[in-house]
Amino acid sequence: MTQLLDNTALLYIVIPLLGLLVGSFLNVVIHRLPLMMQREWQRECAGLNNQPVADDAPFNLCVPRSRCPHCQHALAARDNIPVLSWLWLKGRCRYCNTPIARRYPLVELASALIAALALWRFGPGSQLLAALVFSWLLLCMTLIDLDHLLLPDDLTLPLLWLGLLLNVGELFVSLPSAVIGAAAGYGILWSLYWLFKLATGKEGMGYGDFKLLAAIGAWFGWQSLLPVLLLASFTGAALGLGLMALRRLGEDRVLPFGPALALGGWCYLMWGTEVVNLYWRLAL
Repeated sequence: MTQLLDNTALLYIVIPLLGLLVGSFLNVVIHRLPLMMQREWQRECAGLNNQPVADDAPFNLCVPRSRCPHCQHALAARDNIPVLSWLWLKGRCRYCNTPIARRYPLVELASALIAALALWRFGPGSQLLAALVFSWLLLCMTLIDLDHLLLPDDLTLPLLWLGLLLNVGELFVSLPSAVIGAAAGYGILWSLYWLFKLATGKEGMGYGDFKLLAAIGAWFGWQSLLPVLLLASFTGAALGLGLMALRRLGEDRVLPFGPALALGGWCYLMWGTEVVNLYWRLAL
């Protein structure tokens, strides 16, 4: 018994530390993946027009090394220690003294907190590992969507397929429920998209939102879709009203739906049964 408690206490140190490291990598993905996609589109356009590529230098999640966006000085390993480097440097670049955005340590801390909560909710085991991957991908997609109004296929589709594969062994739900959830999740938002477009002539959401809800359905089955959509709708409405009250959401700014869906999916991961029971109590 004592050994079990000691192991659990050790996990509450190791898992958040892992979360900090993953959060540092997520910062790289959040910054670089949209740029990688943009460069790929530019290469395709140049190829179609028989034009030379403007910049063909290697650029991916590993190359080039991290550098200050202001002075372009390559960062040393001591400058990339999660949270601690930012605190030690007092939030400024070592080489040019330009302020470093607070987002970087906040993403790392959020990743560590998510990891600790997942450990508390699931305990050691395969569900914990799956929950960590699910949560970290949602965090990454949320920030990319907020920055670029974009949910990359490189993130949504692996999340969808991983959910189906995990549920072959019924990790969260049965495989038939997961398959129906994936198809229904995509179909629901696809239908709403076209109804809204036919009625208004405008696009109310993007195809990335369809794929994200399909991925959530693949992880937690068709039973999760209505609670997730309700949570996402309430969250999106509250966020929109809050931004309007603060006068930070004008008519020319679009509020992405992906972050609200991600929050709904993560809440279902953590408290899915409780959410469903609460919904039925309110409905009845």
